[in-house]
Amino acid sequence: MASLKDIKRRIKSVKNTQQITKAMKMVSAAKLKKAQDEIVAARPYAEKLLSLITSLASKTSPDSHPLLAATGGNRLGVILFTSDRGLCGGFNTQLLRTTERFLRERSGSEISLYLVGKRGAEYFKRRSLTIVNSRPVGSGRPNYSTAVEVANSVIDAYLKGELDEVHIIYSQFKTALTQIPVVQRLLPIAAPAADEAKDEGQGEFLFEPTEGAVLASLLPKYVEVQAFRAFLETSASEHGARMTSMDSASKNASQMIGSLTLKYNRIRQAAITKELMEIIGGAEALKG
Repeated sequence: MASLKDIKRRIKSVKNTQQITKAMKMVSAAKLKKAQDEIVAARPYAEKLLSLITSLASKTSPDSHPLLAATGGNRLGVILFTSDRGLCGGFNTQLLRTTERFLRERSGSEISLYLVGKRGAEYFKRRSLTIVNSRPVGSGRPNYSTAVEVANSVIDAYLKGELDEVHIIYSQFKTALTQIPVVQRLLPIAAPAADEAKDEGQGEFLFEPTEGAVLASLLPKYVEVQAFRAFLETSASEHGARMTSMDSASKNASQMIGSLTLKYNRIRQAAITKELMEIIGGAEALKG
Protein backbone atom coordinates (compact mmCIF):
# COMPACT_ATOMS: atom_id res chain seq x y z
CA MET A 1 0.00 0.00 0.00
CA ALA A 2 1.24 3.49 -0.87
CA SER A 3 2.39 5.59 2.06
CA LEU A 4 0.98 9.01 2.93
CA LYS A 5 4.19 10.57 1.66
CA ASP A 6 3.89 8.83 -1.70
CA ILE A 7 0.26 9.91 -2.16
CA LYS A 8 1.07 13.49 -1.18
CA ARG A 9 3.87 13.50 -3.77
CA ARG A 10 1.48 12.21 -6.43
CA ILE A 11 -1.11 14.89 -5.59
CA LYS A 12 1.53 17.58 -5.95
CA SER A 13 2.71 16.12 -9.25
CA VAL A 14 -0.82 16.00 -10.69
CA LYS A 15 -1.48 19.57 -9.57
CA ASN A 16 1.68 20.72 -11.36
CA THR A 17 0.58 18.89 -14.50
CA GLN A 18 -2.87 20.45 -14.25
CA GLN A 19 -1.33 23.93 -14.15
CA ILE A 20 0.54 23.14 -17.38
CA THR A 21 -2.55 21.78 -19.17
CA LYS A 22 -4.62 24.80 -18.12
CA ALA A 23 -1.93 27.15 -19.43
CA MET A 24 -1.71 25.25 -22.73
CA LYS A 25 -5.49 25.40 -23.08
CA MET A 26 -5.46 29.18 -22.63
CA VAL A 27 -2.64 29.63 -25.16
CA SER A 28 -4.41 27.44 -27.73
CA ALA A 29 -7.69 29.30 -27.18
CA ALA A 30 -5.96 32.63 -27.91
CA LYS A 31 -4.24 31.25 -31.03
CA LEU A 32 -7.49 29.64 -32.20
CA LYS A 33 -9.29 32.99 -32.20
CA LYS A 34 -6.62 34.50 -34.48
CA ALA A 35 -6.61 31.43 -36.72
CA GLN A 36 -10.41 31.54 -37.07
CA ASP A 37 -10.25 35.20 -38.11
CA GLU A 38 -7.65 34.35 -40.76
CA ILE A 39 -9.78 31.52 -42.13
CA VAL A 40 -12.88 33.70 -42.30
CA ALA A 41 -10.85 36.21 -44.32
CA ALA A 42 -9.20 33.63 -46.61
CA ARG A 43 -12.07 31.24 -47.38
CA PRO A 44 -14.17 33.53 -49.63
CA TYR A 45 -11.16 34.43 -51.77
CA ALA A 46 -10.03 30.80 -52.07
CA GLU A 47 -13.54 29.56 -52.89
CA LYS A 48 -14.16 32.29 -55.47
CA LEU A 49 -10.81 31.63 -57.13
CA LEU A 50 -11.61 27.90 -57.23
CA SER A 51 -14.98 28.66 -58.82
CA LEU A 52 -13.38 30.97 -61.39
CA ILE A 53 -10.63 28.52 -62.32
CA THR A 54 -12.97 25.53 -62.68
CA SER A 55 -15.35 27.65 -64.73
CA LEU A 56 -12.51 28.71 -67.03
CA ALA A 57 -11.34 25.10 -67.26
CA SER A 58 -14.78 24.05 -68.48
CA LYS A 59 -14.72 26.64 -71.26
CA THR A 60 -11.16 26.30 -72.48
CA SER A 61 -9.21 23.49 -74.03
CA PRO A 62 -7.05 21.33 -71.70
CA ASP A 63 -4.19 22.15 -74.06
CA SER A 64 -4.46 25.84 -73.16
CA HIS A 65 -2.09 25.34 -70.22
CA PRO A 66 -0.03 22.39 -68.94
CA LEU A 67 -1.67 22.57 -65.50
CA LEU A 68 -5.03 21.78 -67.11
CA ALA A 69 -3.78 18.82 -69.12
CA ALA A 70 -4.13 15.33 -67.65
CA THR A 71 -1.14 13.17 -68.53
CA GLY A 72 -2.68 9.85 -67.53
CA GLY A 73 0.43 8.57 -65.74
CA ASN A 74 0.73 6.98 -62.31
CA ARG A 75 3.22 9.35 -60.63
CA LEU A 76 1.33 10.82 -57.70
CA GLY A 77 2.37 13.78 -55.55
CA VAL A 78 0.83 14.17 -52.09
CA ILE A 79 1.08 17.33 -49.98
CA LEU A 80 0.35 16.52 -46.32
CA PHE A 81 -0.13 19.10 -43.58
CA THR A 82 0.30 18.00 -39.94
CA SER A 83 1.52 19.74 -36.78
CA ASP A 84 4.99 20.02 -35.29
CA ARG A 85 3.90 19.08 -31.77
CA GLY A 86 1.66 16.54 -30.13
CA LEU A 87 -0.69 16.91 -27.15
CA CYS A 88 -3.60 17.61 -29.47
CA GLY A 89 -5.63 14.42 -29.15
CA GLY A 90 -6.20 12.42 -32.31
CA PHE A 91 -5.56 15.37 -34.65
CA ASN A 92 -2.40 14.02 -36.30
CA THR A 93 -3.56 10.41 -36.08
CA GLN A 94 -6.66 11.19 -38.16
CA LEU A 95 -4.58 12.93 -40.83
CA LEU A 96 -2.06 10.10 -41.01
CA ARG A 97 -4.80 7.46 -41.19
CA THR A 98 -6.52 9.39 -43.97
CA THR A 99 -3.21 9.59 -45.84
CA GLU A 100 -2.51 5.87 -45.39
CA ARG A 101 -6.00 5.00 -46.62
CA PHE A 102 -5.60 7.24 -49.67
CA LEU A 103 -2.18 5.73 -50.47
CA ARG A 104 -3.61 2.20 -50.20
CA GLU A 105 -6.34 3.16 -52.68
CA ARG A 106 -3.60 4.38 -55.04
CA SER A 107 -1.23 1.50 -54.32
CA GLY A 108 -0.32 1.15 -57.99
CA SER A 109 1.03 4.71 -58.16
CA GLU A 110 4.56 5.97 -57.71
CA ILE A 111 4.22 8.18 -54.61
CA SER A 112 6.13 11.39 -53.87
CA LEU A 113 5.47 13.11 -50.54
CA TYR A 114 5.68 16.82 -49.75
CA LEU A 115 5.36 17.12 -45.97
CA VAL A 116 4.60 20.19 -43.87
CA GLY A 117 4.82 19.45 -40.13
CA LYS A 118 7.24 17.38 -38.07
CA ARG A 119 4.66 14.75 -37.12
CA GLY A 120 4.10 13.74 -40.71
CA ALA A 121 7.86 13.72 -41.40
CA GLU A 122 8.57 11.54 -38.34
CA TYR A 123 5.85 9.10 -39.36
CA PHE A 124 6.76 8.65 -43.01
CA LYS A 125 10.54 8.63 -42.65
CA ARG A 126 10.15 5.12 -41.20
CA ARG A 127 8.30 3.94 -44.30
CA SER A 128 9.55 3.10 -47.76
CA LEU A 129 8.08 6.14 -49.51
CA THR A 130 9.82 8.92 -51.40
CA ILE A 131 9.88 12.17 -49.39
CA VAL A 132 10.72 14.94 -51.84
CA ASN A 133 10.91 17.56 -49.10
CA SER A 134 9.69 18.13 -45.57
CA ARG A 135 9.55 21.30 -43.53
CA PRO A 136 8.33 22.23 -40.05
CA VAL A 137 5.24 24.35 -39.52
CA GLY A 138 7.17 26.70 -37.23
CA SER A 139 6.12 28.44 -34.05
CA GLY A 140 4.48 31.46 -35.67
CA ARG A 141 1.28 31.87 -37.63
CA PRO A 142 0.95 30.23 -41.08
CA ASN A 143 3.16 32.00 -43.57
CA TYR A 144 2.05 32.54 -47.16
CA SER A 145 5.65 32.21 -48.34
CA THR A 146 5.70 28.62 -47.08
CA ALA A 147 2.57 27.82 -49.08
CA VAL A 148 4.18 29.43 -52.15
CA GLU A 149 7.30 27.29 -51.75
CA VAL A 150 5.23 24.11 -51.48
CA ALA A 151 3.06 25.11 -54.45
CA ASN A 152 6.07 25.98 -56.60
CA SER A 153 7.68 22.63 -55.79
CA VAL A 154 4.73 20.60 -57.07
CA ILE A 155 4.10 22.94 -60.01
CA ASP A 156 7.71 22.61 -61.17
CA ALA A 157 7.59 18.83 -60.80
CA TYR A 158 4.30 18.68 -62.70
CA LEU A 159 5.51 20.86 -65.54
CA LYS A 160 8.72 18.80 -65.84
CA GLY A 161 6.66 15.64 -66.14
CA GLU A 162 7.87 14.24 -62.80
CA LEU A 163 4.28 14.15 -61.47
CA ASP A 164 1.05 13.24 -63.24
CA GLU A 165 -1.33 14.15 -60.43
CA VAL A 166 -1.14 16.12 -57.17
CA HIS A 167 -3.40 15.84 -54.12
CA ILE A 168 -3.37 17.84 -50.90
CA ILE A 169 -4.40 16.40 -47.52
CA TYR A 170 -5.25 18.71 -44.64
CA SER A 171 -7.64 19.12 -41.71
CA GLN A 172 -10.68 21.27 -42.39
CA PHE A 173 -11.71 23.32 -39.37
CA LYS A 174 -15.38 23.20 -38.40
CA THR A 175 -15.42 23.89 -34.65
CA ALA A 176 -13.02 23.48 -31.74
CA LEU A 177 -14.54 20.00 -31.28
CA THR A 178 -14.74 19.02 -34.95
CA GLN A 179 -11.93 18.80 -37.49
CA ILE A 180 -12.38 16.84 -40.71
CA PRO A 181 -9.47 15.39 -42.75
CA VAL A 182 -9.85 16.39 -46.42
CA VAL A 183 -8.27 14.98 -49.58
CA GLN A 184 -8.38 17.48 -52.46
CA ARG A 185 -6.96 17.17 -55.96
CA LEU A 186 -4.84 20.15 -56.96
CA LEU A 187 -3.43 19.10 -60.33
CA PRO A 188 -4.46 18.69 -63.02
CA ILE A 189 -7.18 21.28 -62.48
CA ALA A 190 -10.46 19.63 -63.38
CA ALA A 191 -13.49 21.20 -65.03
CA PRO A 192 -16.78 20.94 -63.09
CA ALA A 193 -19.41 18.39 -63.99
CA ALA A 194 -21.85 19.23 -66.78
CA ASP A 195 -24.71 20.14 -64.46
CA GLU A 196 -22.45 22.37 -62.36
CA ALA A 197 -21.13 24.12 -65.46
CA LYS A 198 -24.71 24.72 -66.58
CA ASP A 199 -25.56 26.31 -63.26
CA GLU A 200 -22.59 28.64 -63.58
CA GLY A 201 -23.70 29.75 -67.05
CA GLN A 202 -22.17 29.21 -70.44
CA GLY A 203 -21.29 32.79 -71.29
CA GLU A 204 -18.43 33.46 -73.66
CA PHE A 205 -15.12 34.54 -72.12
CA LEU A 206 -12.92 37.20 -73.66
CA PHE A 207 -9.29 36.91 -72.61
CA GLU A 208 -7.10 40.01 -72.36
CA PRO A 209 -4.27 40.07 -73.29
CA THR A 210 -4.48 36.40 -74.35
CA GLU A 211 -5.97 33.17 -73.04
CA GLY A 212 -2.52 31.74 -72.40
CA ALA A 213 -1.33 34.80 -70.48
CA VAL A 214 -4.42 34.86 -68.24
CA LEU A 215 -4.19 31.18 -67.44
CA ALA A 216 -0.43 31.36 -66.91
CA SER A 217 -1.05 34.03 -64.27
CA LEU A 218 -4.13 32.56 -62.58
CA LEU A 219 -3.35 28.84 -62.43
CA PRO A 220 -0.14 29.01 -60.32
CA LYS A 221 -1.86 31.55 -58.05
CA TYR A 222 -4.75 29.10 -57.64
CA VAL A 223 -2.39 26.36 -56.44
CA GLU A 224 -0.69 28.77 -54.02
CA VAL A 225 -3.99 29.97 -52.56
CA GLN A 226 -5.35 26.45 -52.10
CA ALA A 227 -2.12 25.41 -50.36
CA PHE A 228 -2.30 28.47 -48.08
CA ARG A 229 -5.93 27.78 -47.25
CA ALA A 230 -5.02 24.20 -46.34
CA PHE A 231 -2.23 25.59 -44.12
CA LEU A 232 -4.66 27.93 -42.33
CA GLU A 233 -7.33 25.25 -41.92
CA THR A 234 -4.83 22.80 -40.46
CA SER A 235 -3.40 25.38 -38.09
CA ALA A 236 -6.84 26.29 -36.72
CA SER A 237 -7.74 22.60 -36.43
CA GLU A 238 -4.56 21.95 -34.45
CA HIS A 239 -5.29 24.75 -31.97
CA GLY A 240 -8.90 23.60 -31.60
CA ALA A 241 -7.86 19.99 -31.04
CA ARG A 242 -5.16 20.98 -28.52
CA MET A 243 -7.55 23.27 -26.62
CA THR A 244 -10.12 20.47 -26.37
CA SER A 245 -7.47 17.92 -25.40
CA MET A 246 -5.96 20.14 -22.70
CA ASP A 247 -9.42 20.92 -21.31
CA SER A 248 -10.12 17.20 -21.04
CA ALA A 249 -6.72 16.62 -19.42
CA SER A 250 -7.38 19.36 -16.85
CA LYS A 251 -10.73 17.82 -15.94
CA ASN A 252 -9.15 14.37 -15.62
CA ALA A 253 -6.45 15.86 -13.39
CA SER A 254 -9.14 17.37 -11.11
CA GLN A 255 -10.81 13.97 -10.80
CA MET A 256 -7.48 12.30 -10.05
CA ILE A 257 -6.63 14.92 -7.42
CA GLY A 258 -10.01 14.34 -5.77
CA SER A 259 -9.53 10.57 -5.80
CA LEU A 260 -5.99 10.80 -4.40
CA THR A 261 -7.06 13.28 -1.72
CA LEU A 262 -9.84 10.94 -0.61
CA LYS A 263 -7.40 8.04 -0.50
CA TYR A 264 -4.92 10.17 1.46
CA ASN A 265 -7.57 11.11 4.03
CA ARG A 266 -8.72 7.52 4.44
CA ILE A 267 -5.19 6.22 5.03
CA ARG A 268 -4.47 9.10 7.40
CA GLN A 269 -7.69 8.43 9.32
CA ALA A 270 -6.88 4.72 9.53
CA ALA A 271 -3.40 5.53 10.86
CA ILE A 272 -4.84 7.87 13.52
CA THR A 273 -7.44 5.27 14.52
CA LYS A 274 -4.73 2.65 14.83
CA GLU A 275 -2.64 4.92 17.05
CA LEU A 276 -5.66 5.65 19.27
CA MET A 277 -6.41 1.95 19.60
CA GLU A 278 -2.80 1.28 20.61
CA ILE A 279 -2.95 4.06 23.21
CA ILE A 280 -6.26 2.75 24.60
CA GLY A 281 -4.90 -0.79 24.63
CA GLY A 282 -1.79 0.36 26.49
CA ALA A 283 -3.89 2.24 29.05
CA GLU A 284 -6.10 -0.80 29.64
CA ALA A 285 -3.04 -2.95 30.12
CA LEU A 286 -1.67 -0.57 32.77
CA LYS A 287 -4.99 -0.65 34.62
CA GLY A 288 -4.90 -4.44 34.67
